[in-house]
Parts: sequence; C-alpha cells; structure tokens
Amino acid sequence: MPELRRDPVVGRWVIISTERAGRPRDFLENCHAVQPQTPLCPFCPGQESLTPPEVLAYRPGNGQPNGPGWTVRVVPNKFPALQVEGEMGREGVGLYDRMNGIGAHEVIIETPDHKSALADLPPKHLEDVFWAYRDRMVDLKRDIRLRYILVFKNHGAAAGATLEHTHSQLIALPIIPTSVTAEIEGCRAHYQQKERCIYCDIIRQETQDRVRIVTDNPEFIVVTPFAPRFPFEMWVLPKRHAAYFEESQKTQFELLARIVSDALRRMDRALARPAYNFMLHSSPFHEKSSEYYHWHLEIIPKLTQVAGFEWGTGFYINPVMPEEAAQFLREVEL
Repeated sequence: MPELRRDPVVGRWVIISTERAGRPRDFLENCHAVQPQTPLCPFCPGQESLTPPEVLAYRPGNGQPNGPGWTVRVVPNKFPALQVEGEMGREGVGLYDRMNGIGAHEVIIETPDHKSALADLPPKHLEDVFWAYRDRMVDLKRDIRLRYILVFKNHGAAAGATLEHTHSQLIALPIIPTSVTAEIEGCRAHYQQKERCIYCDIIRQETQDRVRIVTDNPEFIVVTPFAPRFPFEMWVLPKRHAAYFEESQKTQFELLARIVSDALRRMDRALARPAYNFMLHSSPFHEKSSEYYHWHLEIIPKLTQVAGFEWGTGFYINPVMPEEAAQFLREVEL
C-alpha cells in the first residue's frame, strides 16, 4: 500500500508509491547519463582563453594564471544568471517588487581531465574541490550585498549539464531562496520547541535505527531521508553540529571528500552511472541561525520526472522506499 510521509524539517509531504515501479534494481535500464558532446572544450587545459579570467586556481607547480598546470580552476560563468557589477536598485512597482540582477555566477572546473567524473577523482582531489567551494564562499561573503550562496552540480544532460567536462557551479544571491527559508523556519520551530537541532535529532535517530544509513565515518553520515522526494535521494550530514560549510576544518574536508566519493561511487555502481544533481545547503550569511541550522549536501539521481501533480501540489511521488534504497546502496561492492 502507498504511504504518505512527512519531511520533519520543512513539513513537505511525499507519497511513497511502490506500485508505480518495481524494486530498486528496475531503475538500471533507463538511468544512464547521456552527456552532450562538444568539439572544443573550454574547460580543458590549453583552452583557458575560451573562459573568462579565473578567480581561483590551484596550481601545484605555481604556473602562470589562466594557463595550463592547474588541478582545480574557478572562472566566472560566461553566460551568468547574475552579475557582480552594479547597484541593487530595489524598488516597488505598484503591488510588485523588483531589483537588479546583482550577484555572482561562477563555474568550478573540478579536474583538467575531460573524461573523469567527480566519482572517479581520488578523495584527495575531491577535497581540493571542496576547498575551492570554501575559498570562494569566504571571498564572496565579504560583499555585503549578498545574502546566500548556493553551490550545485548538474551531472549529465538529463540533470541539466550543458558541457561534458565535469564541473559544478556557484551562484551568490542578494536574497535567501524560498526552499532555504523553509528549511530555516522548520529548524527554528523545532529548536524553539525542543531546544535541539532537528538535523542532529535526525542523525541520532538514523544512527539508532540503522535502516536508512548508506555509509558513515567519524565526521559524516550519508542517509536516505525518511520522506525523500526522489528515488535514491541521499543527504550527507556532518555529525557535529555546524551551520556554515565554509567554517569546516581540514580534517572535516578530508573525511567529507572520502564519504562523498564513497556515496557517488555506490550510486554509480548501483544505478549504472546516472545523471544527478547535488546541492550544498549552508546557512545564509547574515542569519543568526548557528544554534539551530545544520549545513548538508543533498544528492539526487535523475531517475524520475517532476510533472503536473508535483507542480500543482508541492508534493512528490517516489516509487522507492528509502529503506530499500539505502540497503541497495549499502550492499554495493566497491
């Protein structure tokens, strides 16, 4: 029988309807990530002139900026959704509010190797990618116009990637996104009632139940959430309470790289390298939310479509029980 499950953070309901699909293994037939092909890749070494000048690069050999020799490179998006230059220009237009599209839109080129996916990178290299996220967040945080930074990845054409070369993106916004506001409000309400962080409570319960854990290490845990919007959705949570990703320490980045690598390789092996998205949710810059908010990473394989019911209700229909998904991922041989 289908189940209705409520997300304890934002209060969103999802329908777990296993009758709409078979077991987790049944997704293997249709979940291959088809990558777009580009004749000349602007993210490959030697093509640095095809991107805007870099804002950050890690070069072990101390090579020249905007040239080869880098391991991770960050550049402004050539077709940005928002731009840094200009004034906010906030104004009311009758009933409506508007402002200029001020912000930042950057691309994190995760490796010089055109054929490697994020899951293929050694954990040490993946750690450098996370350091690049952190360094850019710390730098952009100095701009008092900006209130929130979202780091996200679209892997595969089905997940929205327009270039094959593995990369993630960063968008800095002058407003806090609605979904993040809903998370913060849910966390605040739980804290006001129980004087505890709801994500810390989730970690305690999942550690006790053990049925939705995919993998863990001394600093992080990967779970399939109790009320997942999508099949094989995973959350990566720091075990120690922390609101700001950019305040993580070196040891935490080392263990974060290892567990994310583990989770992505399990997903690739279990689901035949699907297209996927991930999103890094961290506390907004100027919100005093450190007591009750908990940063985390959400990984969502692109296995189902959002259609009319989801758009019309805000609910989601998921054909896979999260307990079955977690077990399937746990049992993968790496």
